[in-house]
Amino acid sequence: MKQRLEYFAKAPELMQAVLALNKAVQESGLEMSLLHLIKLRASQINGCSYCVDMHSREAREDGESEQRLYLVAAWKESPLFSERERAAFAWVEAVTLISSGGVPDELYAATLKHFSEDELVKLTVAVAIINTWNRLSVSFHSIHPVRTVAAT
Repeated sequence: MKQRLEYFAKAPELMQAVLALNKAVQESGLEMSLLHLIKLRASQINGCSYCVDMHSREAREDGESEQRLYLVAAWKESPLFSERERAAFAWVEAVTLISSGGVPDELYAATLKHFSEDELVKLTVAVAIINTWNRLSVSFHSIHPVRTVAAT
């Protein structure tokens, strides 16, 4: 696969606005560990190898365990995640796949048991911004760094 274009170079002003929103999410007060996990989950759903690589690497650098990172894709079947993290994963999936059924009232109510209304807005913007990055990276074939010999 070859990268199609460098979107930062083609629309620098717009990309600066995306970066500013990304920075605001990072500084929103949500736990960095939670942000890593939700970015990873959305990126898995969207099939964004660039972002899966980036967010799993960043999570490891910030102390996340390999086992938990591997199990993000199967979070419903793993006891390794807190109730707050599980609520966030369910929210991420509904918002990322919003055209498949919206965000049900039951999920909204369940998520509010673990997040304040203020936090839920922040969480939703965090999901929106990672979905933006995923769509840019997948659309333009952003290539993640290769740190070892590629599989044949």
